[in-house]
Amino acid sequence: MDNVVYFVGVDVGTGSVRAALVTEFGKIVSSAVESTKTWNVQPDFYEQSTEDIWNAVVRSIKAVITGVKPEKIKGVGFDATCSLACFDTEGKPLSVSPSGDNNQNVILWLDHRAVKEAEEINRLNHPVLKYVGGKISPEMETPKLLWLKRNLKKQCWDKAGLFFDLPDFLTWKATNCDSRSSCSLVCKWTYEMSVEGTEKWNESYFKQVGLEDLAENNWRKIGTVVLPPGSPVGKGLSPIIAQETGLLAGTPVGTSMIDAHAGGLGLIGCRVNNVDPAFHTRLSLICGTSTCHMAVSKEAIFTPGIWGPYKNAMVPGMWLNEGGQSATGKLIDHIIESHPATPEIRKKLGDLHIQQYLSNLLHNLAKKENLESVAFLTKDLHVWPDFHGNRSPIADPSLKGMISGLTLAQDEENLALIYLAAIQALSYGTRHILESLRESNYTEIKSTLICGGLSKNPIFTEAQADVCNLPVVCPDEVESVLLGAAILGACAAGHFKDMTTAIQSMGGAGKVVEPNKAVVDFHNKKYQVFLKMYRNQLEYRSIMGTQISKKNCPFCNTRKNN
Repeated sequence: MDNVVYFVGVDVGTGSVRAALVTEFGKIVSSAVESTKTWNVQPDFYEQSTEDIWNAVVRSIKAVITGVKPEKIKGVGFDATCSLACFDTEGKPLSVSPSGDNNQNVILWLDHRAVKEAEEINRLNHPVLKYVGGKISPEMETPKLLWLKRNLKKQCWDKAGLFFDLPDFLTWKATNCDSRSSCSLVCKWTYEMSVEGTEKWNESYFKQVGLEDLAENNWRKIGTVVLPPGSPVGKGLSPIIAQETGLLAGTPVGTSMIDAHAGGLGLIGCRVNNVDPAFHTRLSLICGTSTCHMAVSKEAIFTPGIWGPYKNAMVPGMWLNEGGQSATGKLIDHIIESHPATPEIRKKLGDLHIQQYLSNLLHNLAKKENLESVAFLTKDLHVWPDFHGNRSPIADPSLKGMISGLTLAQDEENLALIYLAAIQALSYGTRHILESLRESNYTEIKSTLICGGLSKNPIFTEAQADVCNLPVVCPDEVESVLLGAAILGACAAGHFKDMTTAIQSMGGAGKVVEPNKAVVDFHNKKYQVFLKMYRNQLEYRSIMGTQISKKNCPFCNTRKNN
């Protein structure tokens, strides 16, 4: 094993930092996880700390390289959530919080404080928005920057020296080089890489939305040097960071990626028999707190409500379209934790995960009712899953969740059924995204690939296969995001001739979940209900469009008269 070389992949997720030591063949030999802190200072405000995050990065790297000679580690790659990190002119953390605490210098990706700003930007309809499906999301960075300028001008905006997407903060911290990744800038910052060949900040856009001052000093605050993912950053690890982590100074560091894109990178090369390996035939689902749906094409394809097309954002030489759901793992957790039966279930779980417990319960219920599949248990129970708004393909962050078919039941069977209906609803959301892509000329998608925690859940993977009527590929190495980060480090080290070769060499093997033809018709019907629930929500909004004042409210008048 003396000739084996390693790469370190670091993933900064929504609630934790993970690191992995990965071989050149894509095998994860050790991993570690460190929790990070989130401040939910008021509704829709979610903040983090780069100091807290970086300390977790250092601890996790030191944990995974224990016992390995530093010279055997040839490269480091980082990915992170597409969150906004702010620093002053001296490079010190600068608060983005109404609290004024400089430790809270990150606006987390799922923060929706900038909904109003996103709506205003969308009304302006600048041509650059066609590369984000026609509508910018409040989860992207320019609405958040505009919010900071309007609401924290003296505290933050006037003192700011550098704004980073969190993946770019990590490479800056590691190397002391403030280059930016085209993945982050194109996907979340409206950096223009157009069909016509333009690669620059679009000054007319920033002027139109009121952020023209960011153009000062050749766009120094948000990025002057833009590099493709996997390219070497600066001179590699700085001596200070090398000493902190236990790695060698100068160890190559790859230009970073957003976490979901790193997951797509690590997932798309997964090899299985009888499933087309061509990148453009695969829809990749990177599942976590949220889910991102990644599709790549040889030519630019514009899809309403789907982000992109983004040039070279994930696979070199290909255009990326990115759909997604703002709450998936978080939605399932919410369904479980908010149900009255959960505390009693937890008392008898032992080492069993609660989702496995609910899955076992569902199989028992289906057997008891003599049903061919657990899917049929939700015939009269339907969920619209946008409890945190719709990212795509509707692109409406104001949408709310809906459940139809509730009873007075509060037992564990009731929780299991709602849990199943929520998982099915997430699968209908994937189908909604897939159908939108197909309508826009993504006609060759033949399979879906799933990574993340939900890839370990058979109820979820089977629902995805059945609802979309496509085989689902689940990689043997389930930590595709960490694998993708390691691929970035391998590319920076020049270990492979190009990124495509790295993807194919490190992608590994997987297993296939085939659709159950017996439930396809059932899901087709439930999908029609799913779409009807959206139309109903719009109708409810229309009905309630004229607000009833207390003066004219019959109920209020009755209470007053009594």
